Amino acid sequence: MKGKKFNILAWLMIAVFTVGIVGNCSLTAYAAEKRDFIATHGMVAAAHPLAAQAGVEVLKQGGNAFDAAIATAFMLNVVEPNASGMGGGGFAIVYVAKEKKTYMVDYREMAPAKAAPDMYALDEKGKVKDNASVTGYYASAVPGMLRGMEMIHQKFATLKWAELMAPAIAQAEAGLPVSKNLSGIIGDQMSRLEKYSPSREWFHNIYFKDGIPLQAGDVLRNPELTESLKKVAAGGADVFYKGEIADKLAAYYAKNANGWITKADLAAYKAKLREPVKSSYRGYDLVTVPTPSSGGLTLANILNIMENFDVAKMGRTSTAFHHTFIEAQKLAYADRGRYMADSDFVNVPMAGLVSKKYAAERAKMISPDTANNGIKPGDPGKYESGSTTSFSIIDKDGNMITITQTINDFLGACVVPDGTGILMNDEMDDFVTNNPASVNAPAPGKRPLSSMSPTIVLKDGKPFMTLGTPGGPRIITTVSQIIIDVIDFKMDLQTAINDPRMYNPNASVAQLEKPIDEATVNELMGWGHKVNLRPELSLYFGGAQGIMILPDGRLHGAADPRRLGQAFGY
Repeated sequence: MKGKKFNILAWLMIAVFTVGIVGNCSLTAYAAEKRDFIATHGMVAAAHPLAAQAGVEVLKQGGNAFDAAIATAFMLNVVEPNASGMGGGGFAIVYVAKEKKTYMVDYREMAPAKAAPDMYALDEKGKVKDNASVTGYYASAVPGMLRGMEMIHQKFATLKWAELMAPAIAQAEAGLPVSKNLSGIIGDQMSRLEKYSPSREWFHNIYFKDGIPLQAGDVLRNPELTESLKKVAAGGADVFYKGEIADKLAAYYAKNANGWITKADLAAYKAKLREPVKSSYRGYDLVTVPTPSSGGLTLANILNIMENFDVAKMGRTSTAFHHTFIEAQKLAYADRGRYMADSDFVNVPMAGLVSKKYAAERAKMISPDTANNGIKPGDPGKYESGSTTSFSIIDKDGNMITITQTINDFLGACVVPDGTGILMNDEMDDFVTNNPASVNAPAPGKRPLSSMSPTIVLKDGKPFMTLGTPGGPRIITTVSQIIIDVIDFKMDLQTAINDPRMYNPNASVAQLEKPIDEATVNELMGWGHKVNLRPELSLYFGGAQGIMILPDGRLHGAADPRRLGQAFGY
């Protein structure tokens, strides 16, 4: 690294100390730990403390934000294997300080050549039989993570690829002390692992001990993943898409799934550099993701609708704010379901969906005290002009990157191709699998719709905040709520991330997180809302990570106590 070797011994000392804290305490106890960090030179906020620390060590040794992002992403493959990795994909929003320019890197998975709109058999209720789009061979799309990291490395990074992978490899060789959080996830996925997983025996060998899920403090070792990481470090992404790992993947699917994913599918995969979605909220500029993620457009739509109301005057805990935010979600998600899909295949009315005039028209549908339970999609075309883990990084030069990447459900498709140790995604389930006429139906080479919403916020053209979260469709509402909390309610970023969340994208049941005043719940119900209360700091609402630049130039990294998130800086 600019003449320096990555200090593996120092890294392992940090790792032993950090995992000793996380691995041997309860999730509740860890939630009470300090998650945020103030620094002057560089900051990483990630879903696991070891991943954040790996990124910071790269910054300290001369790397930029993009170098640190690669190191962080690979470390997450090792320490948060349930959520992301080489078998998945994602999106990155990049800000290059020297250029004062933003980019979007799309490394979302792609459907294989054998995909078809009606590929899944349905039961009498119209649901996919045997959970085939979620668990098993045919749940996986062609992974994009390595091509995405390769694009970030080639276009923006400065340090050597193999050195950036060194911390992840060192951690994989040492093994991962299991947290209570990870142990609980394995236990929660037992029914999938036992009933549907083709890799049941592999999971029992790696993720179980004496027939039960690994417990907090046990050590998880995945030697096949360690070897795969070493091969990628030595040979780059081509090893996965055209070389030895590609051979193993193709042979596995040829033997077990009629060649569902072939070597030609892998070789054809490309990451894409796309123009970000650009919008604004009360004078702050938002830079976020376009399709095939629905996140950026839906986020912009929600905030544009909310801009028509005096949110600050309502007050954060008021019934009026809860009601208005829930109704804005319904309006935006109705358009999401109707119009959004992979824009390489479908004409998505992006300009209309981020139009202030369109949002003002839709905002008129929100009654001040009555739930609208019959919302339908609007017509954004009139205003046209011509998904998981997340982390954020800022370096000493002001470069910024925020990434959200995933294998979709916890443990992905529960499929691990022989000899790789790589958990494959279940992103085929992000297509509409029961309606071949949908704009988001499967097709060869098509990228499934996502909710991932990594976002950069600028003020007067200068960096202000990076933000992202996992959480499926709740990603969009979480990111929009944190932005509202910071801008309208003047919260610091950690307080905004801790703030109780709300989610209701349709006219069913509003999911509200405790604590919330009983009188507010009763009033919402009186206005026509159905309400379900979820526990405080519920895993249901994801795990946001972000960094804010304070007025004095210091960096405030913040991480979510709902998971094992941590911010570190120097």
